[in-house]
Amino acid sequence: MISVDIPGRGMLQLKYIVLDYNGTMAQDGVLLPGVEERLNQLSESLEVHILTADTFGKCRGECKGIKGTVQILSQPIGVGEKEAFVESLGAENTVAVGNGANDKLMLAKAALGIVVLGPEGTSVQALQNADVAVKEINEGLDLLLQPKRLIATLRL
Repeated sequence: MISVDIPGRGMLQLKYIVLDYNGTMAQDGVLLPGVEERLNQLSESLEVHILTADTFGKCRGECKGIKGTVQILSQPIGVGEKEAFVESLGAENTVAVGNGANDKLMLAKAALGIVVLGPEGTSVQALQNADVAVKEINEGLDLLLQPKRLIATLRL
């Protein structure tokens, strides 16, 4: 678990991380450098879940070294499916990470929503529903590896 007390907001107690794959962790279906190592480090504190429509059909192979689960969405859009997954884990203990319009509801539902402004762009709807915006995925994962960094961004 990752715990951090955010002044004016309260205690974040995170048990799960739910990540979108394409555009968030990967570009053109290929896992970005540094992601596997950081997620494996985070897996010591958080249960890792990767949700994807798997547009490029590469997710399972690219993520085989990550200590977590990969779930291929049953619907190609998946916005409601992602939100329901976060709810099923317990939104109050979940951090969601994404970049697309189909991530907007899970970003809003999670205790902490991190939107990635990565190489495939970011949906304005996802940006509006997130708590934190980062330039690329590794910056977002580093916030969780060094959670006191979140205080300066999120305190009221």
